[in-house]
Amino acid sequence: MKLDANNIRERIKNTFMETLDITFIESDDEMSLEAIMPVTQQMTQTMGILHGGATITLAESVAGAGSNALCAGDERCFGMQISASHISSAQVGEVVRAIGVIQHKGRSTHVWNVDVISDTTGKLISTIRVTNAVVKQVVYFKKTE
Repeated sequence: MKLDANNIRERIKNTFMETLDITFIESDDEMSLEAIMPVTQQMTQTMGILHGGATITLAESVAGAGSNALCAGDERCFGMQISASHISSAQVGEVVRAIGVIQHKGRSTHVWNVDVISDTTGKLISTIRVTNAVVKQVVYFKKTE
C-alpha cells in the first residue's frame, strides 16, 4: 500500500508500535500492506518465544494503518474485532513480517487477513483476521456563551 514512510514514522512516535520497533514497508500494491518487527526478549512469554499479544499487535497495526490509508479525509478506522490462530513460534533474534491483505472494503467496515511469517525461517507464525470500523471523524467545539 502506498504510504509515506516518513509520515508513518512520525505518527507512531511514542506509541506501542514504536516500543515494539514496528517498521512499515512501502509498496505500490493498493490492496496490501507489510510491516516487520524484530523479536526481542521483552516480547516473549514465559517459555521464551514470541508472545501472541505482540504478534496480534503487529497484525492490528498493519490492518489499522492500511484502513486509515484507505479512508476518506473525514473518516478514521478503529479496531473492532480480531481473531488469531497461532500456528508456530518465533525465537528471540528472529524478525517477523506481517503481510496484510484487505478482504472487504465497505462503507462502514474493512476486513483484513494478516499472515505473520518469520523472515528468518520462512515459517507461518500466525494468521489473523482484523475487522475495523470506519467512522466519520468528529470534531468537538467548546460551546462559548
